[in-house]
Amino acid sequence: MTSEQNTEGEVLEVGVSFRRRGKVYSFACRELAVRVGDQVLVRTEKGVDLGQVIEVGRRLSEEEAEQLMPVVRVASEDDLAHAQEQQAKERRALEVCAEKVAEHDLPMKLIDADLSFDNTRLVFSFSSQGRVDFRELVRDLAKTFRKRIELRQVGVRDEAKLLGGLGPCGRPLCCQSFLRSFEPVGIRIAKDQGLALNPSKISGLCDRLMCCLRFEHAMYEELQAKLPKRGDKVETQHGIAEVAQVHVLTEELGVTLEDGRSVRVPAREVHPLGDKEPRAGQEQPDREAHAEGAQADSRPPGKRGRRGRRRRSRSSREPQQDDPAKGQAGRR
Repeated sequence: MTSEQNTEGEVLEVGVSFRRRGKVYSFACRELAVRVGDQVLVRTEKGVDLGQVIEVGRRLSEEEAEQLMPVVRVASEDDLAHAQEQQAKERRALEVCAEKVAEHDLPMKLIDADLSFDNTRLVFSFSSQGRVDFRELVRDLAKTFRKRIELRQVGVRDEAKLLGGLGPCGRPLCCQSFLRSFEPVGIRIAKDQGLALNPSKISGLCDRLMCCLRFEHAMYEELQAKLPKRGDKVETQHGIAEVAQVHVLTEELGVTLEDGRSVRVPAREVHPLGDKEPRAGQEQPDREAHAEGAQADSRPPGKRGRRGRRRRSRSSREPQQDDPAKGQAGRR
C-alpha cells in the first residue's frame, strides 16, 4: 500500500487501524476522498467502529471490493466528540468491572476496557497466570451494562502495549508508539550483538527481550560478515595475532599478539593469514609441478619398490609368442 490520496469515483483498498496502534485491516473505500491520518467510520462484523486511515492503496475491482468491509464515512466533529464520551464511559466501566472481579474473587488483573462506537459491545482485557472461569462474571456484567460483554486474556507483551510506559532508553515503548504487531525476539539476536546476557539489561517492561533488538539485528549481521571472527589468526602492524574481541559498531578488533600483549586495532588494517599475498621477492613454490609429482607417485618408497618388482616379475612370467620362422627352421 501507499499513502496516496483517494479520489471520488474510485474503489480503493484502505488500511485502517483501531485504537492503541493495533493491526492494520483492509477496507473498501468507495467514492470517498480520504487521506492518511483521517478518522473514519468503518463497518465490521461486530458493528460500526471508529478507526484511523494508515494506508491508501491500490484500486479494487468490483469483485475484490465486495469481499471487504466498507468505509462508511469520514468522521465528523460530532463523531469525534462522541468518541471522547466513549472514553469516559470506558473508564467508568473498568472501575465497575474491577469491583465485580473482587466480588467473584477471580485471579485476574484488569487492563483495559473498549466500548464500541455504536454502544453495542464492551470488551475487557485482562491478564492472568492461568485459565480463569469467568462465565459468572460475564453474566453479571451483562446484567449491569446491558450490552454484549467480551473478556479477552492477553499476554505480557500485549499488557505492556495497552498500559504503556517508558523503556530503558527513556522513550515511550515501541509497542505503544509505532509497532503494529509483535515479532519473535530470540536470545540468539542478543548473542550476535555481543550483549551481556543479563535479563535486567536486555528485557523490557514486559520481562521479555526488548523489541528494539530486532531493529538493529540486520545491520549487525551485515557488519559481522565483513569482520574476522573470534579465534581467527590475522596479521597486524604489530605482528601475527589472534582475534580475542570483535567490536562490531566501531569495526575494531581486540587481538592478542604472540608475545601475550593485547591491543585494539581497526579491522581495516588487519589481514587474515589465509588471504595474505606473497611478499615481494619471496619465491613461490611450483605448485603445478608439485601436484603432478604427487599424482604420479604419492605412495611410500617401500611400497612403490615392491609393487614395481611384482609388476616386473609378472611380466617376465608371461609366455612369449613363438616366431613362426624359428618354428619352421627347428622342425627342419
